[in-house]
Amino acid sequence: MVDSVSSAASAATNSSSASTSGNSKTMISSDFETFLRMLTTQLENQDPLNPMESSDYALQIATFSGVEQQVQTNELLKALSANLGGGGLSQYGSWVGMEGQAAVPANYDGVTPVTVFPEIDKDASTATLVVRDDTGAIVQSEPIPPDTKTILWSGGEDHEAGLYDFIVESYAEDGSKLSEAQARIYAQIAEVRTDEGEISIVFDSGTIVKASEVSALRDPV
Repeated sequence: MVDSVSSAASAATNSSSASTSGNSKTMISSDFETFLRMLTTQLENQDPLNPMESSDYALQIATFSGVEQQVQTNELLKALSANLGGGGLSQYGSWVGMEGQAAVPANYDGVTPVTVFPEIDKDASTATLVVRDDTGAIVQSEPIPPDTKTILWSGGEDHEAGLYDFIVESYAEDGSKLSEAQARIYAQIAEVRTDEGEISIVFDSGTIVKASEVSALRDPV
């Protein structure tokens, strides 16, 4: 009888472990009361000539206590994660409608000049600004001084409204290419998203970047 009661107590403990997927404190309390009843039954029905070791009772209590603590910890972490995620969206939500500076395509309207912030290699002797349209075709290529900080690209009569990428190619003194990097521009932020706790920014061009890749913000010009 002792073995059957002990098995029942073990089953109650395993049942409590399986309940960790739930989030109800009522379930934890109910399982704990059941566990105590099973433990009391063990004490009442054990063989007085061969009593159960006290260490076995301690092990059962410790096992259930560990399961209970794990359930509570999981609930706390879940609540904390939800709060952090919501807080992140709330914080970055104010970015929607503003212009963020990032290495993304410019949504050129055919009229307003685009301010380009080139990423030039520090060891470059010369550099070239390459402009590509949304098909990837080069529509303009011109040399720029290696110390250039900003470029005002007006598009000109030959460039219609649309998406344009600004690529900066950096060259060493011997003419070898050191690097190629997309220049930063200001683009309007259309949406803020969260995916598995990470905040992403969606620009009006449809390009999506991490919030950490936005280096500056400003009101729409």
